[in-house]
Amino acid sequence: MEFKEKQAIYLQIADYVCDHILSGQWKAGERLLSVRELAVKLEVNPNTVMRTYDALLKQNILLNKRGIGFFVDNEAVNRIIQFRKQRFMHEELPVFIKNIHLLQIGWDEIEIKYKEYKENQQSSFTLNTEKNEENNQ
Repeated sequence: MEFKEKQAIYLQIADYVCDHILSGQWKAGERLLSVRELAVKLEVNPNTVMRTYDALLKQNILLNKRGIGFFVDNEAVNRIIQFRKQRFMHEELPVFIKNIHLLQIGWDEIEIKYKEYKENQQSSFTLNTEKNEENNQ
């Protein structure tokens, strides 16, 4: 994972965890990697991962079962979507709208790009599903 300088590493790791939950790679009720395992995987200090997990615990995205580990909360997906939607609407969308206005990009161009994105996502999902099925056989 490559980290950006503009955001704290623990927040970038939180986004990484949330992305995995939203994509369905880590499901509700499923145990996450231990703090040490994720630290090794991402090549960061375990204290940084612990800070990430603590932040996600406070947002009720993760559960801590003492002695067992961290788990994805049953309502994690809804909470992540709600939080990210709010962040997008207040922070990213105004910049996006300003840029499309200044660059004179029409909604039709945006719609085409959005459709292309969705098609690519669907194709990627189909390929990954087929690979997983082959590996399970």
